[in-house]
Amino acid sequence: MSAPTMTRPEAAPVARRRASLASRLENRDGLMMIAPTALIILVVIVIPIAWNVVLAFQDTSLETIAQQGITGSPTLDNVIGVVTAPGFWSSLWTTVVYSVCATAGSVAVGLAAALAFRRPFRARGVLRAFMLLPYVAPVVAVAFVWEMLLNPQYGLVNTWGTSLFGWDQPVDFLGQKPFALITVIFFEVWRYFPFAFMFLTARLVALPNEIEEAARVDGATPSQAFRHVILPQLVPTIALLCLLRLIMTFNKFDDVYLLTGGTAGTEIAPVRVYNQLTGNLDIGGAAANALVLAVVLALFLTVYMRFFGRKEQD
Repeated sequence: MSAPTMTRPEAAPVARRRASLASRLENRDGLMMIAPTALIILVVIVIPIAWNVVLAFQDTSLETIAQQGITGSPTLDNVIGVVTAPGFWSSLWTTVVYSVCATAGSVAVGLAAALAFRRPFRARGVLRAFMLLPYVAPVVAVAFVWEMLLNPQYGLVNTWGTSLFGWDQPVDFLGQKPFALITVIFFEVWRYFPFAFMFLTARLVALPNEIEEAARVDGATPSQAFRHVILPQLVPTIALLCLLRLIMTFNKFDDVYLLTGGTAGTEIAPVRVYNQLTGNLDIGGAAANALVLAVVLALFLTVYMRFFGRKEQD
């Protein structure tokens, strides 16, 4: 019989040291790989948010920042002034109405377009590409086109309205309440329904046809098949779209500012922050306004996620 092989006492510590060294090297490589992303997030997101929070609790201006920095004593006057300002709550309500209506409209139109382009037909690819034009076109260009079309003096819409539809006088769609708010909502729906169209088209392509075909064999009408078979499978995608579009629209600035400048009842919260910063040169007030709006949006999204999160689990 051969003698049993004996393990040297030094082998186990050496193996542990090698494993520890390999683990440290792997962790170092992982940190080096995520370092660029972490640096970008720190510079682009974390530092501006922290800077805005600091300014929101400082009674400061451009001159005082240049001379003294942000070392002044903190104060709640900016936040109190924001929530007690006479136009804040009306601006917030306008923002909510604008965001909810534009989100619902863009998702509904995107769903209708996705269903219309679901079945193959001649030139479907070309028309699908054409449908994306409002979304990919520069906002300055499309806003200018809408302004020209809706101009009360020489716009094509008012010309047709007075000559073909019997309007008594031209309508100032971008300068008269409540037409201005309705117009910017329609503009938002028209511009961003392709975003929902792309999401829903991709989801419809992935749906299994067997379930829908079985429902039709059982005698379900097209409307019944959509309501009981197709729509339940689209609910998670629609919920995600509503969340994304609500966040984007709540923070939207350029569309409304280019069309109306925030006049005629269209002063949404981002436009109000911009006007407060550039018109009044109130840096602390504008930062506090932005901070309050971020808190309001966070509360809305918390309620939204709790409701849809439970529905998703069910």
